Amino acid sequence: MDIQIATLCDFAADYNGKLVISGTFDTLAARALPVVHPACSLAMRFCFTQEDIGRHKLSINIINEDGESLDPNNMPIKPEFEVQLPKGAPFLTRNIVMNLQGLRFPEDGIYSIDIGCDDEVLIRVPLRVVKVNAEGKAE
Repeated sequence: MDIQIATLCDFAADYNGKLVISGTFDTLAARALPVVHPACSLAMRFCFTQEDIGRHKLSINIINEDGESLDPNNMPIKPEFEVQLPKGAPFLTRNIVMNLQGLRFPEDGIYSIDIGCDDEVLIRVPLRVVKVNAEGKAE
């Protein structure tokens, strides 16, 4: 299993098998903390091969610098899925868009979105939360 794309963005959609991504970002600037980011999307594109056939458990968790979950009551998110390739196909790609609303960051620092499968982290998407003054400069 290969994660070809994993990014935070303003908007994402699967359009006839094409992953549409708009406004990818890795930093949130906040004038006050805690800060709540109203809405964003986690866009992912997976590529599966014959060795991936079978049942799997995806894991998505947003964590702080200490490895603690941003929302321990609701994370990690662990959907299960089945991989089946059409006969004769060497690979299969799938897009997954997760819309995230009301993410609350209690303090500035480095966060990450850990994306894993079957209890192994496959990729870590970094997110920096920076406190800024009225002129937009980091404090």
